[in-house]
Amino acid sequence: MMISLQQVQKKFGAQIAVDDLTLVVPRGEIFGLLGHNGAGKSTAIGMMLGQVWPTRGEVKVCGFDVTIQRTRALQQVGAIFETPAFYDYLSGRRNLEILSHYTAPTSPERIRQVVDWVGLTGREQSAVKTYSHGMRARLAIAQALLPAPELLIFDEPGSGLDPEGIAEMRQTIARLHRELGLTILLSSHLLGEVEQLCTRIAVLNHGRKVFEGQIADIKAARGRVLLKTPDFGTAVALLRERGIITGAVDGKSVVLHEGRTTAEAARILVEANIPVEGIWLREQTLEDFYLDLVKAAAPAADRN
Repeated sequence: MMISLQQVQKKFGAQIAVDDLTLVVPRGEIFGLLGHNGAGKSTAIGMMLGQVWPTRGEVKVCGFDVTIQRTRALQQVGAIFETPAFYDYLSGRRNLEILSHYTAPTSPERIRQVVDWVGLTGREQSAVKTYSHGMRARLAIAQALLPAPELLIFDEPGSGLDPEGIAEMRQTIARLHRELGLTILLSSHLLGEVEQLCTRIAVLNHGRKVFEGQIADIKAARGRVLLKTPDFGTAVALLRERGIITGAVDGKSVVLHEGRTTAEAARILVEANIPVEGIWLREQTLEDFYLDLVKAAAPAADRN
């Protein structure tokens, strides 16, 4: 396993930022860590990088306990954590040369490689102050790639980017995973990007993990069907009685029983003289799933 957290807690005074977090990221995955601001994502990543000390529990990265063997644990880890800082008056290449001294000796050839990997070839000699926000984000990825890592940890890599920059970031991350075989942990509030990139996700809410699973399983579990009929209540009652649905959601959707189809539902309604103006499978997004999950996990007072 590239990352393993076992029953980890982090308290800041009396405030619990992360509580009883168990999390495993296998080699080769793009793993998404989701949650609202203050959910504990950055604190969890800070513990993985040895920048925040756990109050209790075990944090292992690349097979080594970060609290005991931090140097060995992070030897093959690259990260973008919080806002990357650069010397604006120096060139992108000179920034990478300086930053490489904080990790390990880096050859000029390696710097040339990472510059090419992130698409900054031709601008590496320009001062960073002339870079766009998207170019600075690519420089941050180049910095993370300097130690030839096996694991990349990105905390909100798309923050502040415009749609074009977000798309470029997504393509770069996918390429790093596909062509270099890197394991990537990605914390992001851009749920559409997570859905396109990640194989598995975990969701934190108020410091606790409320979900962990495969993106593919989330998609496969989407049994909601939009039903358009002038008598929705009667239609729901009949379909539930016949065992076609398990219930209704939001006054316009029904949830099919496993193995049942929209064709069966439509036939039963038509035979009962209930008009069916439309019935089709609903394409639920990760955002829909996430919002429903967080709402369900919120205290009753927060839902009112």
